[in-house]
Amino acid sequence: MTTMESLIGLVNRIQRACTALGDYGGGDNTFSSLWEALPSVAVVGGQSSGKSSVLESIVGRDFLPRGSGIVTRRPLVLQLHKTDEGSQEYAEFLHLPNRRFTDFGAVRHEIQEETDRITGKTKQISPVPIHLSIYSPNVVNLTLIDLPGLTKIAVEGQQESIVQDIETMVRSYVDKPNCIILAISPANQDIATSDAIKLAREVDPSGERTFGVLTKLDLMDKGTNALDVLEGRSYRLQHPWVGIVNRSQADINKNVDMIVARRKEREYFATSPDYGHLASKMGSEYLAKLLSQHLESVIRARIPSITSLINKSIDELESEMDHLGRPIALDAGAQLYSILEVCRAFERIFKEHLDGGRPGGDRIYGVFDNQLPAALRKLPFDRHLSLQNVKRVVSEADGYQPHLIAPEQGYRRLIEGALNYFRGPAEASVDAVHFVLKELVRKSMAETQELKRFPTLQADIAAAANEALERFRDEGKKTVVRLVDMESSYLTVEFFRKLPQEVENKGGNPGGNPQATAAVDRYGEGHFRRIGSNVSSYIGMVSDTLKSTIPKAVVYCQVREAKQSLLSRFYTQLGKKEGKQLSQMLDEDPTLMERRQQCAKRLELYKAARDEIDSVSWTR
Repeated sequence: MTTMESLIGLVNRIQRACTALGDYGGGDNTFSSLWEALPSVAVVGGQSSGKSSVLESIVGRDFLPRGSGIVTRRPLVLQLHKTDEGSQEYAEFLHLPNRRFTDFGAVRHEIQEETDRITGKTKQISPVPIHLSIYSPNVVNLTLIDLPGLTKIAVEGQQESIVQDIETMVRSYVDKPNCIILAISPANQDIATSDAIKLAREVDPSGERTFGVLTKLDLMDKGTNALDVLEGRSYRLQHPWVGIVNRSQADINKNVDMIVARRKEREYFATSPDYGHLASKMGSEYLAKLLSQHLESVIRARIPSITSLINKSIDELESEMDHLGRPIALDAGAQLYSILEVCRAFERIFKEHLDGGRPGGDRIYGVFDNQLPAALRKLPFDRHLSLQNVKRVVSEADGYQPHLIAPEQGYRRLIEGALNYFRGPAEASVDAVHFVLKELVRKSMAETQELKRFPTLQADIAAAANEALERFRDEGKKTVVRLVDMESSYLTVEFFRKLPQEVENKGGNPGGNPQATAAVDRYGEGHFRRIGSNVSSYIGMVSDTLKSTIPKAVVYCQVREAKQSLLSRFYTQLGKKEGKQLSQMLDEDPTLMERRQQCAKRLELYKAARDEIDSVSWTR
């Protein structure tokens, strides 16, 4: 195989692989840029200009639908693959990947059927391409795109917009800088009215990408010729014009073989008094070789950018494969290892949230530094220690026998009643931290990329983590309530011993009745105010203590346990599961499985393309 055939064959293989993966231009696919970076040839012409006949002449096979009016109603991406001499010719469609066509009449029928499948049996068009590959020793390696013929008016059964729709579709291909334009014009019409040349001039004003093809030379009026066009005097292009003589309708009706038609074409130019001197540069065979040579030069120029694009795509795909995760092993041991790896990844992210590597853990400190103190300040101690309530509690505590010196039972009841108020903020702190931990579990699961692959495992881990947090919350509540109860169960005696003692006779009452004076003092407002003030001071001391001990208990029972043993019970249960249960836990999301398969295929394609480019040696 020559260097040219190697290069063009390489591009053809890459395009074929891109096509099989759906990576071709015109879609929203992330990787369609590789297809667009590869050169191809778009066949453009007006209706009945002879486009189909030119394609069949290049292929050497009669395989395209024929008829009057608009026949090509969907783009046909035709990839020609040169095979070894003597090998059988066959065709394959992308939409029928496991079927080979050796009967090219059946190929024509399938093109018609596939067109009707999208457009219906109407005269409407569709931009969705049909992909056909032909393998033959009688072709050159090329990718040709047959487009609907340009028209000037809509006929019966067509929408009024069809003229603009066809032009827009054709432009979507020929506007691309890597597209070579094969502009087909009939010789029996004035070249100035050629739809193909008009469009080519607009999208390729320099003519660098345009090859002019003149068909129907044998149908010109006697005494006239197309030399002015073919020799570039009527309209000059950077590439030479090529004349084509297609099969006549009589030949088509007689099913004249395309190989015979090629021979007749050669004889026509060789014996023509008008075109004999151009015979070596005329005909469909010369056109195919000319396009191949030009493709080679284009490919040579594009190889560095194509290689760069392939390397970039490989990097992106490998990154995405890492993101999606590698395929799951089948044996139970490997599956258990995979589950444990995912769990460790989740726990690592969860701990990072708590320790400050990721945001969220600071909200726990906010509970202790803001919410708990604010809740303690809002406790109704003013109402509980009001003069009226103090009198009531002390009197009730005395019963029928009033206190003699200090109302100890009254003090205890006031303190115990006040301490009960601390239960609410203590339990609320536990609930607030529990809410933060649950939110961090949710965020950590969302940030664990490995978990996105396995919805079942994700649900199992979420259930296990939340169940553990519920246990930690219950233990946390028991502990903080114990702290409050401990304050109630044993009062700090030293606090009261340090309080200033009441003076029974403040102003002195020499000669008076000391019992009467003491009685008045003990049951006066000043006496009860001092009791309320003393209890308030004690409650303040307890509040400061709980403000420090409640966070310690919450962190110990909830945060510490969440860091150390969030999934401990889950791991214990996991070790008891059998292979089938492990497989069910690794029941991957079908969408992700399909995405990974597509990425793997693309990665294989791009790596193979890179290797082939590296292996092909070309001379400049």
